[in-house]
Amino acid sequence: MRRAGFTLCLALVCALGAGVTSVRADDAPPATPAVIADGVEVGTVIVGGMTPDQATQALLEAYLSPIELTVAGRQVSVSPQRFQLEVPVDTAVQNALAALPNTVVPLPVTLDATALSAYVDQLAEKIHRAPVPGRLVLRHQRPVATKGRAGLALARLPTRMLLRDALRDAVRAPIDVPIRSLKASAAPDARGPVIVIRRSSNRLLLFHDTRLVRAFPVATGQPAYPTPLGRFEIVVMWKNPTWYPPTQDAWAKGLKPVPPGPGNPLGTRWMGLSAPGVGIHGTDDPASIGYSLSHGCIRMQVPSAEWLFDHVTVGTPVFIVPS
Repeated sequence: MRRAGFTLCLALVCALGAGVTSVRADDAPPATPAVIADGVEVGTVIVGGMTPDQATQALLEAYLSPIELTVAGRQVSVSPQRFQLEVPVDTAVQNALAALPNTVVPLPVTLDATALSAYVDQLAEKIHRAPVPGRLVLRHQRPVATKGRAGLALARLPTRMLLRDALRDAVRAPIDVPIRSLKASAAPDARGPVIVIRRSSNRLLLFHDTRLVRAFPVATGQPAYPTPLGRFEIVVMWKNPTWYPPTQDAWAKGLKPVPPGPGNPLGTRWMGLSAPGVGIHGTDDPASIGYSLSHGCIRMQVPSAEWLFDHVTVGTPVFIVPS
């Protein structure tokens, strides 16, 4: 009996022990989630002390947030997804979990270089401003050279490099896009002789830069053949020219060419303008000077035409104004 009682007690003790062990297993706290070692960086993002989920979220926020640009004073925002950015976050986080403290885990980011170049080209076209060269104009019937206006151009290669580095390194500091100033050229004809012809006044004024050098009486076109108004330039210069009758004008029908010498309608000098068929020349009809009697040309006394010929060049600007 004693032996049977001892066996029963032992069975009860074992059963109670097993029950206690089971209760302790059920009440144990959940396993602590894995944490990345202190000081670990993935790319340029510090993920030490984070769980994998936290590290994944931090990397996605860092690499996929928009990039802010300042372009010629304007703020522009662009999404990295525009450049088909690929960031292998899952692999990087797993590598970070296995990394030793204070180490850097590489994150090989890839992007579409063609899309990046196309975006920079688009930016460049939007902000491009061509320089405006200085011009020679008339103010109060006097030549004046205006100042040019500088242009703007985006520096494409440096901009591509700045954007590429920001995308690869998850740097989101605003990028000040480099801009080049395009220098404006001065008025190409602002130095040297300038002719101003006042049509109704029948006067020719020669300026050098803005300084009046000499003034001459001239003959200009009659109402049926007016001297054209506008800006022109001297395109040809001939000494002792031959006069050829204009074939398109009825008044010259049947006339023959006149060689150099006395009686030549052009005198001894011809300064042809960019206006077709129009020139400044001497004349064999000095009585017409001071009147509107020519067929569109500007007639001068022969000595005056010879003097002017020696003080101008091909390319000299010629302004013809109404009065």
